[in-house]
Amino acid sequence: MADKFDFPQDLVDTQAQLHAVRADLSALYKSLPWSVEPLQGWTHTKEDGRYYESKRPDSPGWTDEEKQQVNSLRARQMEIVMHILAHPFWASCEDPVTARTALKHVVPSDTAKP
Repeated sequence: MADKFDFPQDLVDTQAQLHAVRADLSALYKSLPWSVEPLQGWTHTKEDGRYYESKRPDSPGWTDEEKQQVNSLRARQMEIVMHILAHPFWASCEDPVTARTALKHVVPSDTAKP
């Protein structure tokens, strides 16, 4: 489907940056404690009347540095998204919805860095 559209290289590079930032943000979330604020963990069992069993350890919460990392990546993600949405290419495109979907799957020849 991406072959159907002649995306400008800067738009493809920006989309690659978006993929990279989202991957960084996902990896960061996976490395952080489950709760932003310090909270006690729990163990719920079916014997306690729960529908399913669940378990969480105590969460120390996120440090100020971790919060800043998340906020920085979220802000960068928003900047990139706004750049993609405001790109002049969309004004010249007959089917911008299909083109936007196709752009998400374009693999750039040279991976861009955020």
